[in-house]
Amino acid sequence: MANFVLQLPNNLRLRSFTVSSSSFNGATPGVPQSAGPVILELPLDKIRRPLMRTRSNDQQKVKELMDSIKEIGLQVPIDVLEVDGVYYGFSGCHRYEAHQQLGLPTIRCKIRRGTKETLRHHLR
Repeated sequence: MANFVLQLPNNLRLRSFTVSSSSFNGATPGVPQSAGPVILELPLDKIRRPLMRTRSNDQQKVKELMDSIKEIGLQVPIDVLEVDGVYYGFSGCHRYEAHQQLGLPTIRCKIRRGTKETLRHHLR
């Protein structure tokens, strides 16, 4: 059995809790293979942002999100696609950048598993 710790912003009363699973069968820990999306905190440096170079963020929106995140934490997780143990983010660009600029090491993500074909579809 493996245990994982989900870290939440410091301003929340509940600072962490443990998610347990008895078997992974080679799957990414914490992300069920056949179930729907899972909410987890992921390190920012573990999320690949393949479209980041083609888009620019509205810096006023990033600033407003930074202020909000400092005050009440991230309210809506970013969507992340997990393919073969690698995480890809295609949305939540402003929230992601706000976390980067705040120096936060992790971000709350709604993770769904996908295939390489799904990834290719997102990259088109």
